[in-house]
Amino acid sequence: MTWPLIIIVAVIVILGIWLAASYNRLTKSRIRLDNSWSQINVQLKMRADLVPNLVNTVKGYATHEQDTLREVVAARSRFMSAETPEATMESGNEIANLMGRLFALAEQYPDLKANSSFLDLQSQLSEIEKKIAMSRQFYNDAVMLYNRQVRVFPGNIAAAIFGFRERPYFEIDQVEAQSPVVEF
Repeated sequence: MTWPLIIIVAVIVILGIWLAASYNRLTKSRIRLDNSWSQINVQLKMRADLVPNLVNTVKGYATHEQDTLREVVAARSRFMSAETPEATMESGNEIANLMGRLFALAEQYPDLKANSSFLDLQSQLSEIEKKIAMSRQFYNDAVMLYNRQVRVFPGNIAAAIFGFRERPYFEIDQVEAQSPVVEF
C-alpha cells in the first residue's frame, strides 16, 4: 500500500467513526427529548381529564355561564384530538387560559368556592400545573441541547445527513405569562 492510499483509508475510517458517533449522540438527544415530551403529555392529559369533572361541578352553580363552560369543553376536545406536539402545546395553553377564566368565574359564586368537590379539583389542578411547569422546564432544556447539536458545526453536518430537524420549545401562552391582576 502506498502512503496516499493509507491516508485516504484513514480519513474514510475517521469520517465513518465520526458520523457514527454523531448519529448516536443525536439519537440519544432525540430519545431524551421524546421522553421529556411524553412526560408533559401525561400531565396535560391529566389536566384535560379533570375538565369534565370541573365543568360538571361548576355547571350546577354557574347556570348563567354556559358559554365559558362550552369553550372549556371545546378546548378539551381539541386537545384530545391534537396529533402533533405543536397542536398539543397550543390546545394545552388554551385549556390553561380557560381554566383561569373558570376559576375567576368561580369567585362570583361563594357556594361553589365552598364546595368540597370543587376545592378538591382545584387542588388537583394546582398540583398538575406545578408538574406541567417542571416538565416544561425539563422539555425545554432537552430541546435546547438537541437543537444546539442540530445547529452547531460539525454536528449540523451529521444532522443534515441523517435528517435530524430542530424541535420547538414549549412556550407558555402570552395570556398565561401575564401576572394576574389582584384587586382589593
